[in-house]
Amino acid sequence: MRLSSYVSWLAAPSLAIAVVQKPKVVVSTFANLPGAVFYFEDSPIILLFDPKAGDVWRSVNDGQEWEQVMEVKGNAYDIIVHPFDNEKAILFTNGNQHWATNDKGQNWNIFEVEFPVSFRQSPMVFNANNTNYALYSGRCCDPGDTFGHSCVDKTYYTKDWFQSGVKFLLANTHGCLFANGNNVSNQRRVSSIFCIVDGNDKYPEHRKILTSDDFFGNSFEPKLDGYNTMKGLVGLASVTNFLIAAVRSAGTDDMALYISNDATNWDSAQFPHDHGGLKEDAYTILQSTSYSIQVDVLTTSPMGSAIGELFSSNSNGTYFNRNLANTNRLPRGVVDFERIQSIDGIIIANIVGNADLVRLNHKTTKKLQSKISFHDGKMDTWHDLRAGNMTLHLHSVTELVNGGRVYSSRSPGLVMGVGNTGDFLQDYTDGDLYISDNAGLTWARARKGAHKYEVGGSGSIIVAVYDEGIANHISYSKDYGKHWEDVDLNVDIHARLLTTTPDSTSLRFLLVGSGKNKKSHIFNLDFENVFEGRKCKLNTDDENKSDYEKWYARYDNDGSPSCLMGRKQYFWRRKMNADCYAGELFKEPSIVNETCKCQDEDFECDFNFVRDLDKKCVLAYGVTLPVPPSECNNPSDTYWGPSGYRKIPGNFCQEGVKKDRPIKRQCEYAISTPSTGKIVSKFSGFNSKMPVEYYYLENTESSSTEEETIIMMTENQKLFVSHDGGQEWKQILKNVKVIGIYPHPQQQHNVYFITNTKRIHYTTDRCHHFYEMDTPQSPNRKGLPFLDFHPRKNNWLIWHGEKNCIDPLRCHSNAYYTISGGKEWHSLKSYTGLCQWARGHLETISDKLIFCEHEAQQGDSNQITTELLSSSNFFIDEVKHFDRIIGFVTMQEFIIVAGVKDDNSLKAFASVDGSSFADANFPYGFNVPHQTAYTVLDSVTHSVFLHVTVNDRRGFEYGSLLKSNSNGTNYVLSLDAVNRNREGFVDFEKMQSLEGVAIANRVVNWKDAAKGEKKKLRTMITHNDGGLWKYINPPAIDSKGNRYQCSEDLKKCSLNLHHYTERGDPRHTFSSSSAVGLMIAVGNVGDVLKGLADGDTFLTTDGGFHWKEIRKGQYLWEYGDQGSILVIVDRTRPTDKVHYTLDEGKSWQEYQFGEKIKVTDISTVPADNSRQFLLWGHKEGEGEKFYTVYLDFKGITSLQCVLNEKKVGDNEKDDFYLWSPAEEENGHCLFGHETQYHRKIANHRCYIGRKLNRIYKTLKNCTCTAEDFECDFNFERASDGTCKLVTGLTPPDHEAVCDDKNVIEYFKSTGYRRLPATTCQGGTELDKVRSIPCPGKESQWKERHRIRGGFRLIMVIVVPFIAAVGIGYWISKRPLTSRFGAIRLGEEGDDGPLIRYLITIISAAIAMAIAIHSILSLLGSWVAREFTRTQRYRSRNFLFRSEDYSILDNDQGQLLGNDDSDEV
Repeated sequence: MRLSSYVSWLAAPSLAIAVVQKPKVVVSTFANLPGAVFYFEDSPIILLFDPKAGDVWRSVNDGQEWEQVMEVKGNAYDIIVHPFDNEKAILFTNGNQHWATNDKGQNWNIFEVEFPVSFRQSPMVFNANNTNYALYSGRCCDPGDTFGHSCVDKTYYTKDWFQSGVKFLLANTHGCLFANGNNVSNQRRVSSIFCIVDGNDKYPEHRKILTSDDFFGNSFEPKLDGYNTMKGLVGLASVTNFLIAAVRSAGTDDMALYISNDATNWDSAQFPHDHGGLKEDAYTILQSTSYSIQVDVLTTSPMGSAIGELFSSNSNGTYFNRNLANTNRLPRGVVDFERIQSIDGIIIANIVGNADLVRLNHKTTKKLQSKISFHDGKMDTWHDLRAGNMTLHLHSVTELVNGGRVYSSRSPGLVMGVGNTGDFLQDYTDGDLYISDNAGLTWARARKGAHKYEVGGSGSIIVAVYDEGIANHISYSKDYGKHWEDVDLNVDIHARLLTTTPDSTSLRFLLVGSGKNKKSHIFNLDFENVFEGRKCKLNTDDENKSDYEKWYARYDNDGSPSCLMGRKQYFWRRKMNADCYAGELFKEPSIVNETCKCQDEDFECDFNFVRDLDKKCVLAYGVTLPVPPSECNNPSDTYWGPSGYRKIPGNFCQEGVKKDRPIKRQCEYAISTPSTGKIVSKFSGFNSKMPVEYYYLENTESSSTEEETIIMMTENQKLFVSHDGGQEWKQILKNVKVIGIYPHPQQQHNVYFITNTKRIHYTTDRCHHFYEMDTPQSPNRKGLPFLDFHPRKNNWLIWHGEKNCIDPLRCHSNAYYTISGGKEWHSLKSYTGLCQWARGHLETISDKLIFCEHEAQQGDSNQITTELLSSSNFFIDEVKHFDRIIGFVTMQEFIIVAGVKDDNSLKAFASVDGSSFADANFPYGFNVPHQTAYTVLDSVTHSVFLHVTVNDRRGFEYGSLLKSNSNGTNYVLSLDAVNRNREGFVDFEKMQSLEGVAIANRVVNWKDAAKGEKKKLRTMITHNDGGLWKYINPPAIDSKGNRYQCSEDLKKCSLNLHHYTERGDPRHTFSSSSAVGLMIAVGNVGDVLKGLADGDTFLTTDGGFHWKEIRKGQYLWEYGDQGSILVIVDRTRPTDKVHYTLDEGKSWQEYQFGEKIKVTDISTVPADNSRQFLLWGHKEGEGEKFYTVYLDFKGITSLQCVLNEKKVGDNEKDDFYLWSPAEEENGHCLFGHETQYHRKIANHRCYIGRKLNRIYKTLKNCTCTAEDFECDFNFERASDGTCKLVTGLTPPDHEAVCDDKNVIEYFKSTGYRRLPATTCQGGTELDKVRSIPCPGKESQWKERHRIRGGFRLIMVIVVPFIAAVGIGYWISKRPLTSRFGAIRLGEEGDDGPLIRYLITIISAAIAMAIAIHSILSLLGSWVAREFTRTQRYRSRNFLFRSEDYSILDNDQGQLLGNDDSDEV
């Protein structure tokens, strides 16, 4: 290493000041203040970092002399000292070259990396057991990427401390750690690594955790809850001997913590039942012990004054108890909390004394108070700090003014702080220096005024420097602060840092200050002379002859040593008046422990127990206890349960009191009383005709609660809430006139209640508490959604208000936005239509991107179109995309716009980046000269399903179902003549639990329907995402065992189902996302769909391949416990019973719930994982009242299903088997791959309970077949099912794929294109015949396709001949059927290339009538005279449908103009 001469322009010559028996002071002057000062542990070597100059300096003698590290002169970016090896450190530059040392900086070795350091995660991760192992993370960004959307973090590893550079580990990382991440966790494999990585995209809610023992040569996802792999990983930490993983699921800001002691087995951390839950960026893992984790949790709004609550865990880190309320913290997570060093169980923390007032008004100034605990912080052991007869309060971590710990050092019992006596903590400059020599039990003022302070020589010297302004001297004490002497510095400074070696054994200190000339002065303070070299002597036999005293960490009031954490702890500590220095350099004082017998104070309240008025631990209100297996056969039985007490984690007491012994408890108060086999029901009546809307609030994997919350508004605007699935109801917001309810789609606990004024009432805890906010304007009356929620930023909202609406001609809507959750609103744009945040999987767009419909002629009430604008800076600047549109839709992967052409017909456009829009090219022959409405149906499989209305004659509507390519621009016909209704809803639905499965109803008499004949519908199903459609196979017999009179020709007889357009609540779907393979529907077997009254109820359990009739008549249905319970109820007549099955429809049972009601709806939680259901209906003759019937199926069984992943299906204790969707003739391949799902064994009587990741694994990608392809653009299905080029057109140019720099070839169009979502490989690849090299990739193309000699001739000549013979033979033996292509849809004799479309011209009068009707249907939820309220039900699927189903109609009735709208 090259070291510069000390004397330079940066550092002035040292000045030595020596006074007999006074400290030596050596000062060095630098141009800039250091950004960091690092000691190498157990050495006098210091590194000093100057971030302004980019320089690093090194001293080998505690700062007396400095030498510059020349290797990084001017290029230093940061320093990290190895936490587990006092020889090693890293110097970072801001480039690709960094420096490492393994000899305390004497020599530096350069190493090169691919990318500069990451600033999104720690750039270095260390291994405690092998200090040569380390991880480095760098960040790669595309040039010119303003927003950082292209940036990717990559992690590398070294096994030799960078001697041979680094090797690649993983890409797309968001934090990695070694399982041996600290010096306590030494029992784990040295190479075991955990990393958080991206899932299928860059969104945080899809991040996952991977682990590997061989540097990711092999890796897997650990199942943190024992059953499922987790998504939404947000953090990893190694805390003493615990590994902690933090998870936040989509749809909530609740966090779940998972804890592991061995890096293999994980458990969920459980907090008390009344705890509000962990929030992302709202909890802090504090300094913990090997026996307990300390967590402080934010309990106030993150936008206001931060207040927390302190919890500590049991010894395995899984159960947390509340320790201290109202802790003081900063919004960024810093907490006023410190453990006293070297002594067990003593903690000092600051609390907010006026917490209740601060919670009411976040602008209220916090008043802080200091507390101390001598029993590891457990509840009821916190006391005031005492200075004489006064209460003392000290400044803490949130006001850190010095380096290192705030209060304590490794000198036994010495604790210091700056503060004041009185009721509350005052300003820092109003404080004095206080010292305690008995570990915080009593305090005394040592110096007047605020000082920086430090301890050295194992307590022999205390140094202080004035910290309220200019200082020109330091003060020191040799007797624990009783007496002080001053030492002049001969220069005026503002003290910035006072420190010494980390173990506080040295007599040398380092003081950093800034002078009047803004230069930095660094002082070496050497106190070795003050003791004239005399070292303290220890005599354990006779303390009177010893310089040390036997000091116990705590004494009783009578002066006897007391037990602390189950043991007496003492040190041999230097006597206060001894004129000598204690200890040895770099050797910390030793501790001696004496074990105590257990006493009452060694125990605390167990999990979910609290102190009562008598200080006894009793069960918390509302909590029930678990019952051990095989216990409690009858409610009157007793069992051995928890006493309510537990020994404080880490307590060493033995024998004595046994307060944690189990005690006898009554079974009737337990959490799981024995199953009775019975269903429980309860009626609730409401004085209103009907519920206008109701919402279930979803729970996610990381939710802090399991309650089933339902919010309901009745027709007379009364609001009710139930937290137990509808068993009990409570009226809320009694005096508030609510016109709309908006649950937050990303935060399931948050709900907004809109009034007809500027005021919004809202809850953040599922309606347990309510708050208010004011918006800039009253809600709009133009049918726009009142609120729009940002898909990523939970506090970012858009409000659609109105202005000048007293005058209808001047009334217009304005948009406002907030990024503070409504605390502050800002104007976004005036004269707007719909404004929306861009959403979905548009990964490359700015978070601030907003699209707005805007009135081009502001104030013109006659304009019927708007222009489309966007902005990425809240409309400081804006971009106009279209002059005339009637609406736009933001889907998961696309933005679709319905533009208006000069002839007032529609034209669709699509964008995948939110910036550029391309024409939506419809297939040839689809010449609709006046397109009247679009319905955007789905975009979750990398393509758009778009329904284009062809016939808009009222009551006879239908259209064509088109499917796009991957960028939403080129569309092919998937299915023609698909039914829709006048509101724009379409008979099309995708199965939620299986990919690629969809059901649609087709108008088979489309020609005659266009002329006014009643529509005749038939149902079709696809299992390859719309590439192939066919009629549904009917069952052979009905539910009575009678055979259907049906031919075997599907074209003449099939199963037909009543669909989306006929549902009383359009959000009640055939399937459930948690019930794999199951669908229920009402329909009939025959040539067409008959009336609903002629329908019966059918079920499929294999994804729609086979169906059976389960009940005669029409029934409503609901799924429970993830498909293990199916409940149906008669919808046609009053009834007092439901039918249910526990074995997927093999057998059905009946339950009578009491009085008869006409059931109009049945509901449960959106995830369908509950065993509680709710019926909604009316009693005959009581038209002014409706009822709910609560049904609880939990009594049927208390046995939870067992899932054994390793031996699934082969274990007697396993209640699941592996299932793959399959049609016998097609094997188990669906959508290009074979996937296995967990399914409960139907006849096992158990409940699933926890949410399961039903996908076990994708076994393989299948070889391609015709089902993996659809017709390419400009091609159409011929009568034989093949794709033929339309006469007169040219094939599409596929060279655009070469825009991807990784692609070296493309293929000429064959007439087929691969389904965007299929994963098939090889086989019949209908889209690949002739390969062409991409421009500039000719050499790579030739290398890939190089075939030699005679083998090439065989491939070119012989193989095609053999294939032709084989195919000809296959065709001769098996006539072409619909399986070779889409079935031919021209049943009515039209042999033309495509159906001819009839366009109906609507007169101006009819158009105006439709517009008025549509506008009224969307006016919001107004009930005042000037408002019109659309009454509708809300169900479990209101969010599911709204995200994937949008309608754009040029009749000016925006029937579903945005994907968050939920009007029906």
